[in-house]
Amino acid sequence: MTLALRPGRALLNDINPHLISFYRWLKRGLRIGMPLENDEHLFYARRDRFNALIQAKGARTAEAASLFYYLNRTGYNGLCRFNRQGAFNVPFGEYQRIRYITDFSAYRDLFRDWAFTVGDFERLPVRPRDFIYADPPYDVDFRQYSREGFAWDDQVRAAEWLARHRGPVVLTNQATDRIVQLYEKLGFHLRFLHAPRRISCTGNRETALEVLALRNIDA
Repeated sequence: MTLALRPGRALLNDINPHLISFYRWLKRGLRIGMPLENDEHLFYARRDRFNALIQAKGARTAEAASLFYYLNRTGYNGLCRFNRQGAFNVPFGEYQRIRYITDFSAYRDLFRDWAFTVGDFERLPVRPRDFIYADPPYDVDFRQYSREGFAWDDQVRAAEWLARHRGPVVLTNQATDRIVQLYEKLGFHLRFLHAPRRISCTGNRETALEVLALRNIDA
């Protein structure tokens, strides 16, 4: 979303430190020197190396960012999934062909005035009139995009925090019954759309009902 809008200044935050570390390296003009191949043996060797860096607290390096990119591009359905011990556990994918990128230097100028942070959303230094686009883990069975996960209490906490914000807010989620009821109760204006997307590990491309929840925006 931010790349589509391309604001002059932006603050982007996620609870997953590996995702944010990757974007911070893009901001520095990451160039990947290691071979990138759609090979099962290489994939699992690289996954072991990435998890070893995590265990050794060395997952903030250019090597770790390069491995994160490779694993995400080569793993099954492009999933980003970690177990409760913090290890990346996505299996090898089933792609016939993958287009890898090794030179990300074009992002250096684009990201110059963008800040990338890791942490809980309630600790963000948001100003009263800032525009917020929030994309929490969808209210589906799989929510283990990071070691911490994202429980129902977190969904409620995020919605309530956003409802208190005085500036414009756009919030997206799966349109489950409880999500719709929560957002309506908090005074969001709801729009619904059918979005084809891969769901969890099944690769299902059937349309899924999603919701855009808006506040302080002309609907």
